[in-house]
Amino acid sequence: MTEKTILLEEIDPLDIYGVNNRLINLLISYFPKMSVAARGSEIKLKGSASDVKTFENKISILKEIRMRKSRLTEDDVNSLFDPAGVKGTESKEEDKDVIVFGNEGKTIRARTKNQRKLVESYYKNDLIFAIGPAGTGKTYTAIALAVRALKNKEVKRLILTRPAVEAGERLGFLPGDLREKLDPYLQPLYDALRDMLPSKKLELLMEEGVIQIAPLAYMRGRTLESAFVILDEAQNTTFGQLKMFLTRMGGNSKFVVTGDATQIDLPKKSDSGLLKGADLLGKINGVCRIDFTKDDIVRHKLVTKIVQAFDKLDEEGQS
Repeated sequence: MTEKTILLEEIDPLDIYGVNNRLINLLISYFPKMSVAARGSEIKLKGSASDVKTFENKISILKEIRMRKSRLTEDDVNSLFDPAGVKGTESKEEDKDVIVFGNEGKTIRARTKNQRKLVESYYKNDLIFAIGPAGTGKTYTAIALAVRALKNKEVKRLILTRPAVEAGERLGFLPGDLREKLDPYLQPLYDALRDMLPSKKLELLMEEGVIQIAPLAYMRGRTLESAFVILDEAQNTTFGQLKMFLTRMGGNSKFVVTGDATQIDLPKKSDSGLLKGADLLGKINGVCRIDFTKDDIVRHKLVTKIVQAFDKLDEEGQS
């Protein structure tokens, strides 16, 4: 006799149980020899090792299906036991580029060559520089990787940081508490997270410190272990700030540095440490540099033309 408890994490138990427990009771009906008690986010199983393993697998598939659609139906449960139509596995091939399933079944996937390269580099490197123009999905892809790593328990924390105000980070001049001061500068990071995590879950993870969003200055003196850490807008860090950030890396951590060398807001553009740091560290084993281009732009089609127009103006100014 085998006993096991399944925890429904990262998903609302009601999505799996159904109204009045119709879905979970239907699933249980396929296991007449096993005892199942579903309460809250816990499902306690007691039965043969084979039945327990099969039940756990069916729950995993139901969770995958729920990530792709707004709600589960009885047909979804019945299909788990139809050899000709297991919906949870039929789209594995087409989902190979999916990084994580977001809210309302939204699929977050690598959409360009360099986005796919970023995903592949994650498995081979602990420090990745992703450099390129606006709209190429550098930060968004990195955050998707971080959310997936958190969901898969590859890391214990997700930490997002960026220079808060140009070079000076003068937060004291802004009204409100720390979070209110930071919100205008960190909004793009919140937007990405809200695409990938339910609002209530995101708030809970932030309250518990599992997900942290903080200005670069608040990284000083810390050692970040078992964490996925993203430094965004790194073109606005000095060489010294970049060194400070990178030396925060602890055991079992992944660091991703993103930035656009054409959008430096420092008083002296030459003070930017992004390209200097990437050039200095790029050949070290475990460090990877990915240069995104205009071909990776995935925003509105006009963004590509806008970037090209500005690039052309810069070239003319230098000639």
